[in-house]
Amino acid sequence: MDLVPALQEPLRQPLKSVLGPATAKVMAEHLGLHTVGDLLHHYPRRYEERGQLTHLADLPMDEHVTVVAQVADARLHTFASAKAPRGKGQRLEVTITDGSGRLQLVFFGNGVHKPHKELLPGTRAMFAGKVSLFNRRLQLAHPAYELLRGDGDAEGSEPVETWAGALIPLYPATAKLESWKIGKALQTVLPAAQDAVDPLPDGLREGRGLLPLPEALLKIHRPHTKADIADARARLKWDEAFVLQVALARRRHADALLPAVARRPLPDGLLTAFDDRLPFTLTEGQQRVSGEIFTDLATEHPMHRLLQGEVGSGKTLVALRAMLAVVDAGGQAAMLAPTEVLAQQHHRSVVEMMGELAEGGMLGGSEHATKVVVLTGSMGAAARRQAMLDLVTGEAGIVIGTHALIEDKVQFHDLGLVVVDEQHRFGVEQRDALRGKGKQPPHLLVMTATPIPRTVAMTVFGDLETSVLDQLPAGRSPIASHVVPAADKPHFLARAWERVREEVENGHQAYVVCPRIGDEEDDPKKSRRSAEDEAEKRPPLAVLDVADQLAKGPLGGLKVEVLHGRMHPEDKDAVMRRFSAGETDVLVATTVIEVGVNVPNATAMVIMDADRFGVSQLHQLRGRVGRGSAPGLCLLVSEMPEASPARQRLNSVASTLDGFELSRIDLEQRREGDVLGQAQSGARTSLRMLAVIEDEEIIAEARQEATAVVATDPELESLPGLRTALDALLDEEREQYLEKG
Repeated sequence: MDLVPALQEPLRQPLKSVLGPATAKVMAEHLGLHTVGDLLHHYPRRYEERGQLTHLADLPMDEHVTVVAQVADARLHTFASAKAPRGKGQRLEVTITDGSGRLQLVFFGNGVHKPHKELLPGTRAMFAGKVSLFNRRLQLAHPAYELLRGDGDAEGSEPVETWAGALIPLYPATAKLESWKIGKALQTVLPAAQDAVDPLPDGLREGRGLLPLPEALLKIHRPHTKADIADARARLKWDEAFVLQVALARRRHADALLPAVARRPLPDGLLTAFDDRLPFTLTEGQQRVSGEIFTDLATEHPMHRLLQGEVGSGKTLVALRAMLAVVDAGGQAAMLAPTEVLAQQHHRSVVEMMGELAEGGMLGGSEHATKVVVLTGSMGAAARRQAMLDLVTGEAGIVIGTHALIEDKVQFHDLGLVVVDEQHRFGVEQRDALRGKGKQPPHLLVMTATPIPRTVAMTVFGDLETSVLDQLPAGRSPIASHVVPAADKPHFLARAWERVREEVENGHQAYVVCPRIGDEEDDPKKSRRSAEDEAEKRPPLAVLDVADQLAKGPLGGLKVEVLHGRMHPEDKDAVMRRFSAGETDVLVATTVIEVGVNVPNATAMVIMDADRFGVSQLHQLRGRVGRGSAPGLCLLVSEMPEASPARQRLNSVASTLDGFELSRIDLEQRREGDVLGQAQSGARTSLRMLAVIEDEEIIAEARQEATAVVATDPELESLPGLRTALDALLDEEREQYLEKG
C-alpha cells in the first residue's frame, strides 16, 4: 500500500523546486497551479497547426488571447509628443493576417526596436495580448510574441525541435505568463508523467480501450497527430467523470446506510385538510412528484431528492405538501431560503395557502392546525426567542428561515424534513449542518428553479434523486419577451416606458431591474471602470439613479419605489408588502427579486443592461411576471451592437420560455465552472476536460461504473490509485469550501 505515495512523490513536488520561485509564484497566483501534478493537468485549450492560422475574425473582446498568424506589413511612425517634443516619439504598427481577417499590433516608445527588427512581412509568430477596439479596428497593444521559425532559419530564438511537432499546444494563459512559457515549463515536468498513478481499474480501462494515464498525459501535451489528441482527451475525460462519480456514489452509499424515521401522513390529518381547501386541482406533474416524495418519506432511510421545475411550476406547493405530511406524522419541517426577502415571502405565501391550518394553538385555528414560524438573522431578540422556543417545544411544525436556522443555538423537538430552496446558493456543508439537527438524519428535499440539464444534475447533484416539474399550472399566462436595442433604436426604449405606463393604467404593476444599487463605495479600480462604463452607457445602470430618472421623467406621476440588498430588512419587507398590496406601481430593484417573489398583479418587467446578466438569471427574473391571469411582458434593454454574442444571448432568451433549453444554451456559452453560481461547494471546479453537455454519455456510463465499483468495494481497498485520486479531489473540494468561509 505504501507504494502509492512513493509513486506519487514526483507529482507532488512543488513547482518552485522545479521551475524556480518566480515562475512558480505566477503559476500559483494566476493559474492555481502548485505542484508538478497540477501543471501536468493544465491541458491545452486548443492546438494550432504550423501550416494553419487562427481565425482572427472570431477573437473575443477584452480577453487575453494567443494567436498564430503571419505579418502582412509593418510601419514605423514618428510623432511629436509631450515626452518627445522634437518629433522623436515612435509608434510601430504591425498588421497580421490569417488570410481572412486582419489584426493590428501596436508598439510604443522604447518597445518598438526589437519588434521592428523581427516582425518583417511574411514572418510567422505566436502573439499574445488583450484584444481591444481602437478606431473600430481590433488591436493588441504591446503583445508578447514568439517567432515560429522553419527548419531552414539560420538562427532561431527557440531550438527548432521545440516547435518541430506539427501541432502547437495553446494553453489557458494570463497576461503574466504566455502560453509558450507554460509550454516550456511543461517540457521540463513532462518526464514526471510516467509516475502518474492510474485511478481507473484495469478492467474498466482495458474494456473501454482507453490509454494508460502516463501515455495520455504525454499525448495531450506533445501530440504528433490529431488522433493522439482525441485518444488523450477520451482517456482524461473518463478520469474526471469517473473519479467525480465515485465520490458521489460513495456519498449516496453512505447516506443509504443511515437510519431515518419513516414519515407517513395521517389518513385524515393536516395534509387532507389542506388539500380539501385548495381552490384548484394539482397538475399531473405535481401529483406524480408528490407521489415520489411520499414514497421516499415512508422509508427508514433518509430521502435525498432534488426537485427542479420551471419558474412558476408550483414547486413551493409540492414542498409544502411534503412538509405537512411530515407534521402529520409527528415531525417538524424546516425550509432554508437564501435571502431574508425570500424567507419572508415564503412564510407569507405558506401562511396564506394554509389559512386557519397555520394557526395551531390559536383561537380560530383548525383542529389539525400547526404553527408556522419564520427565523432570520435580523429579527428582534424577543421574536427570535419566541420562534426558537416554538421549535424546541414542538409547538411549531414548520419553520422557514435563512442561514440563521443553522446556528448552534437553534434546536428542534423532532426535525423530520429539511427543504432547501435554491440549492446552488448553499454548499453541501450548510445542508449537512441543518440535517445534523435531527435526532436521526432528517429527510432532505432540495429545490431549484434554475432548470438543470440531466448531465449537470448527474455531475453536480449526483448524490440526489431527481424529480422534474415541467408543466405550468392552469391559469398561468404566457410571457412575451422582446429585446430593446437602446443604442441602435432609442425610440424603442421610449416605447418601453409607454408600455409600462399602459400596464399601470390597466391596473397592473411593473418591475424595473438594474445590475447595480448605485451608491457603492467600491475600490478605486472598480469605480474608475464603472465611470468609463457610464460614459459609454446610458441610461445609468444603477437602481437609485434609474428610479430617480424614471420618477422625474417617463414614469412621472406613478408611485415608484426601490428595493435592493443593502436596505434594512424591515424596510425591504415593508416595500415588498406595499408592492404585493398594489400600493406601488413600479418597483425598481436589483436581482433580490430574482427568486420566489410572487405578485400576480405584476405583469411587466424591464431589465436594464440585460446583457450584464446570465441566461438562467434572465429566465428567473422573467418568471416574476405573468403569474396571474393577465399576460406578462418582459423587455430586455441592451446597448450592445446587434452582431455581438451578448445580443445573440438575449435573442435566445427572448425566443423561448423553455428553461431547460435555455440552460443548455447557457452552458454551451459559458464554462461549466459557474453553471449554478459559485456556491455549490467543490466538485465542478475539478472539471478541466469534461464538458457536461457534450459528454453526456461518458457521464452516464461513468456513473454506472462508479456505482458498481462502490457497491462491491465501498472503501476502495483494492483500488489504491483511485483512492489517491479521490483524496486529491476531496481535498480540493474542502479547500474550495474553506476559502469561501
